[in-house]
Amino acid sequence: MTKIVHSLGDLRAALREMTGSIGLVPTMGFLHEGHLSLIRLSISQNASTVVSIFVNPTQFGPTEDLNKYPRDIDGDLAKIKDAGECLVWIPDPGTMYTEDHQTWVDVTELTKTLEGAQRPGHFRGVTTIVSKLFNAVQPDRAYFGQKDLQQVSVIKRMVQDLNYPIEIVVGKTIRENDGLAMSSRNSYLNQDERMAAPVLFRALSAAEEDYRQGERDASILVAKVIGMIESEPLARIQYVTCTDLKTLQEISSIIQPAAISLAVYFGKTRLIDNVLLD
Repeated sequence: MTKIVHSLGDLRAALREMTGSIGLVPTMGFLHEGHLSLIRLSISQNASTVVSIFVNPTQFGPTEDLNKYPRDIDGDLAKIKDAGECLVWIPDPGTMYTEDHQTWVDVTELTKTLEGAQRPGHFRGVTTIVSKLFNAVQPDRAYFGQKDLQQVSVIKRMVQDLNYPIEIVVGKTIRENDGLAMSSRNSYLNQDERMAAPVLFRALSAAEEDYRQGERDASILVAKVIGMIESEPLARIQYVTCTDLKTLQEISSIIQPAAISLAVYFGKTRLIDNVLLD
């Protein structure tokens, strides 16, 4: 049975009734199969699962429209119910941030590249809200998707540095049949943009295949991705880069685990994706 709570007090009361391990799946709602795969994974690995739904205002930049972020609470709850038994926490903004909120969690080095370079302050908002969710739920495990590669790395670092006794479990990127990584922002794409967007996966897959065939020059792999994406007229590249998987710093030669990450616009919609080279 799915139980829904809103206040921090009701959450704590529900948690006191739980025994055994607790898994937490933090979400901003508008759930898709990527989220649901994490929920099912948590249910399979824990005695209880908590799913949070909160559109976090502090991770949106000044040019990003918080009010336009897609929301469908009724649809989310129906999907969670189908996934399995969970406790769903839907806090209001006043619960998470008082008007005079002053305290932030900031991972300094890992946030300087990739998304952090393009969206200043974004990860400060992410790590602050995730730390608040961790403090409230006190889970044994927390679940995040590999599509948000840098977010996973930053949260792992926060857990390490702040001594959270939490295992971070990373679920694989879930894709549509044509390879497009599932994302709430896919709903912003018009029909032509949606047809064009799978070029991202095709380009990443081509670079991954070259890596498997022995190519270790990062610039050659990145150039292949850029060339394929630029062949799509509706795509506008913001960045494509190959980074060390641990430091997220750009590299020229792949001698240890790495990733190719990208951010590309289709119209006004910005999509991210990545492939691991390990």
